[in-house]
Amino acid sequence: MSENKVALVTGGSRGIGRAIIEELAQTKNYSDIVFSDIACQGDDFEVCAKQMENEIGVDGVHIHGFKADASSFNDAQATIDFIMERFERLDVVVNNAGITRDNLLLRMSEEEFDSVININLKSVFNYTKAAIRPMIKQKGGTIVNIASVVGLIGNAGQANYSASKAGVIGFTKTMAKELASRNITVNAVAPGFIETPMTAKLNDNQREALQKNIPLSRLGKPEDIAKVVRFLSSADANYITGQVITVDGGMVM
Repeated sequence: MSENKVALVTGGSRGIGRAIIEELAQTKNYSDIVFSDIACQGDDFEVCAKQMENEIGVDGVHIHGFKADASSFNDAQATIDFIMERFERLDVVVNNAGITRDNLLLRMSEEEFDSVININLKSVFNYTKAAIRPMIKQKGGTIVNIASVVGLIGNAGQANYSASKAGVIGFTKTMAKELASRNITVNAVAPGFIETPMTAKLNDNQREALQKNIPLSRLGKPEDIAKVVRFLSSADANYITGQVITVDGGMVM
């Protein structure tokens, strides 16, 4: 183990979040990786974490689970407190937690709008605010926020999701300016359409229509996002901050 870093991935029990954990673990720069989520299989976070650790199977890298509602600042603070009390450092935060509640605006309920904003955008505020104090104290850190290409171009039926991800992008750029003097980099990754439980709901016609707008003619994989997060979390990206990297098969150019 070269660095014994500690990382936190929100919404890390499955999909892109889990792929990020696996990718970070493979670097062997981390001794401990914590994921926070509202639920995991069986709702026993210790069991979920141990199962993930066994499946990833990297010697010297330990996975820990923490039950938290990403939309709650108190839960975010409790997550950071758990990490600092147990490991006394926090090097990387990946704000990945996210949901969709798609609907045309004419039919969209207030709850559908608020829940997406709270989970996708407010969670980034919650975890970033809770994490920067220890990062400032240790004189450095890395924050990577998972945005979306629809935060750049919009998407019919996703006013809530597009607004939340556009907010993440604006928040990322502002935090990069505020925290640069503290040696904390803040960047965003904007996935296109990725093979996750969210896109698994698409029917064949919807999938075909999507792929027509993607020059590479296919959906991405969670690993495609995870590899970019790994880079932004590494020393190789020490001079990169305030950037939004699209990973979308060329959909947005």
